Amino acid sequence: MSSESTIGTTDRPLRIVVAGGGTGGHVSPGIAVLEELRSRLAIDPTWIGSKRGYERESADRLGIPFKTIQVGKLRRYPSIQTLIDASRFPVGIMQAWRHLRSLRPDVLFATGGYVSTPVVIAAARLGTPSITHEQTAHIGLATRINARYVDLVALSYERSRAALGTAKASVVVTGNPVRDVVFGGRGQAALDQFGFSADIPLVYVTGGALGSRAINAAVSDALPELLPSVQVLHQCGPRSSHNDIDALNARANQLTPELRRRYDVVERVGAEIGDIFAAATLVIGRAGAGTIAELAATGLPSILIPLPGAEEQRQNALYLADTGASILLSQPDLTPARLASLVTDLVASPERIALMRSAASHAAAEDPAARLVDELLRLINLSAIEASVTSTPFPDV
Repeated sequence: MSSESTIGTTDRPLRIVVAGGGTGGHVSPGIAVLEELRSRLAIDPTWIGSKRGYERESADRLGIPFKTIQVGKLRRYPSIQTLIDASRFPVGIMQAWRHLRSLRPDVLFATGGYVSTPVVIAAARLGTPSITHEQTAHIGLATRINARYVDLVALSYERSRAALGTAKASVVVTGNPVRDVVFGGRGQAALDQFGFSADIPLVYVTGGALGSRAINAAVSDALPELLPSVQVLHQCGPRSSHNDIDALNARANQLTPELRRRYDVVERVGAEIGDIFAAATLVIGRAGAGTIAELAATGLPSILIPLPGAEEQRQNALYLADTGASILLSQPDLTPARLASLVTDLVASPERIALMRSAASHAAAEDPAARLVDELLRLINLSAIEASVTSTPFPDV
C-alpha cells in the first residue's frame, strides 16, 4: 500500500474543506457529507464561508474550524451593487487561495452559493481535487461557473444534466443528501414537547431558517378555519429578522382555549426536526432544495409555496408535484381561505395522504450522502481504504 493510503487513518486524517453557504440548503449537504465521511474514516474538516452566513453558525455548532472570505452575490443583471460585489470577488479568491495553501486539503467539496466560487477557483489554481454539488433542479449561476474549474459536478436531479451543456468536468447524479438528524425521529416525543394530541393530524409549517412572512401572515389568518381539523406547529423565523412570532402568539391568544391548545409557534427548530417529521401528517413550506430533499427522504406530503421570482424553487416544487407528493401553490394564490381549504381537504382523505406519502418516498434518491462520498473518495483514489473511525459523531443541529 502506498504512502497515500495512510489518509483517513489515525496516522493521516483526510483533510477536507467544505465551501458554500448563504442558506440552509447549501449547508445541509455539507453536514451530511461530513457525517458520512466521519462514519467511514478519520477526517480533519474545515469550512470556508462568509462572515455573516448561515454556514458559520452551523460550523460553530458542529465544532468545525471556520475560515472566512469576502464574498459578493453573483447576479445575472447589471446594478450598482453588482459592481461593488464584483470588487470583492478577486479579494475572496486571494483569501481562499491563502486558506487552501495553508490547509493543504486532500479534497474540496463545494456546496454551492456565491461563497463557494472563489474557493473553487483558488482550488483549481492550487491543483486541489474538487467537487461541486447542485442541490436544486435548476442549475444556479454559481454551479455554472464552478463547473468550469472542478473535477466533478454532482447533481441532485437527472433532469438538470442537460443544462450544463458541454461542461469540462465529469457529471454524476447523486441526489441531495440530508442530515442524519432528520431520520429516526420519535413522533410521540414531538407531541409531548409541544403539548399536542396523537389523535389529531399535525401540520408542520416552515418558511426556512429565516421564516416566510407571506406564509406566516396566511397561516395567522387561517388559524380559525384550520384548527378545528388539525394541530399546527409553526416555525416562523427569528426575531432578529422580524417580529412575526409576537404577532402570531397575539393572534393565537385570541382563539378559544380549545383551539389555542392546537397551535404552537417557535422561532427555529433544531435537533427535534426528526421527531417533528415523524409526527407530522403534512408540511407547508417554501421549496428550497433542503426542504425538498428532506420531504422526499422522510416520505412526507406537502403544500409548497415557491418564493416568487426564484426559478430554482419553482422547479424544485414541480419535481415533487409532478410525482404526486406535493401540491404547488403559487404565492399570489396563497390566501387564508385557499390554504385552509387545501389542508382540510387533504387531512379528510387518509387515502390521498397515503398516496402522497408513497410518491414522496419514491422521489427520494437512494443514499445520496454515501454516493457523494464514494465519488469524493474515488476522485482522490481512496475508495478501497478500510474504515478507521477514531472520532465521535457531530452533534445534532
